[in-house]
This record gives sequence, C-alpha cells and structure tokens, in this order.
Amino acid sequence: MFKASFRTRDETAAAEAAAPGHFYAYKASLIGAAHRFELTEPGLSWRTGRRSGLWRYADITMVRLSYRPMGMQHRRFRADIDHADGSHITIMSTSKQTVALMQPQAGYAGFILQLHRQLASAGGTASLRAGLRPTVYRIIVVAVVLFGAAMAVLLLRALFTGEFAGVLFIVGFGALFGWQIGGFIRRNRPRGYSFDEVPEALLQ
Repeated sequence: MFKASFRTRDETAAAEAAAPGHFYAYKASLIGAAHRFELTEPGLSWRTGRRSGLWRYADITMVRLSYRPMGMQHRRFRADIDHADGSHITIMSTSKQTVALMQPQAGYAGFILQLHRQLASAGGTASLRAGLRPTVYRIIVVAVVLFGAAMAVLLLRALFTGEFAGVLFIVGFGALFGWQIGGFIRRNRPRGYSFDEVPEALLQ
C-alpha cells in the first residue's frame, strides 16, 4: 500500500473543473475528518484523517453498490470497495451536516461511474455486485412478509369489529410503509452487473 498524494484546495478545485468525476469527498460524521478520494492513473487514492493509501485498480477485488436511506434522507447510496489484502473502503453519497441532517453530494454518481471506467480501462477483474448481501436481503424480505401478515390480521379484525378509524389508519400506514420499503427492496435486490451497465437506481 502506498501513501496517497493530495493537492492543495485551489489545485483540487481547478482539477475537478478540468476532469469531473475524478475527485470526491464526504463527511461521515460531524467531528471526524472528511473522506477524500482521487482516481489517478495508477489507482484509487484515498485519505481519511491520518490514514491514506493508493490502491492499484488490479488489486480491487469487489465493488458493491447499494441503496441506504436513513431518517428523512431517501437519496442515500453506498459503495463498498474491497482490496486484495482484505482491507475495505466505504464511500457514501451524503455528508453529515447536523446530528439528524445529511446532505446529498452532487459528485457521487459521477465519481462511481468514473471508477468503473478506470477499472475497465485497467483490465480490472473486480467482482461487481448490486444490492445487499443475499443473506441480509432474505432476512429483510422474510421480516417484511411477517409484518405484512400481521398488518393484514389487524385490518381484518378492525373490519369485523367496525373500527373504521382503525381501518383507515392501518390502510394509510400500510401504504406508506409499502411505498418506502418497496423501493428499498426493489433497489437492493442482490445481482451482478457489468462495467458498462452500472445500475442507475443505485447511484441517484
């Protein structure tokens, strides 16, 4: 692993304007240092606080893209990148602004797409995976099915007892829950993809 080299703020801004998609940064917490990434000719250069490195594209073994909404932020995505030595990098599409507020970063999709182009150009053999890990995905689907069955039982009970206010509440809550969890399950279906067909639903 090599030490990464980073430009000054003015040099970085100028480089970003000249080569969009080659630089990206986000803050995972309010007090922590920003996570900074640069796509260089030799490989993926990264810095988090005092830690830094340069991963050659040939040494990247896997890229996993997923949809990770949290709280009121529904446009939140995640890229997990694995190295041949077992180390791991996580890139999020949002930055922390307050304890509860996360701001989407406009450059995320472009950076992830450019990373795939660089991997392809370098003849990378990374495994490209979309969605959650299959075991996690199955557990979530089973939990949703059980929750839906419980809601159906409550709805029938409210209908039989004439609790129409309860019926309206259950129907409304079920519709909202189905809309939110439906998008999560649909986007995070485990599957593979290719360098030239990066799933747009996991970028923005």
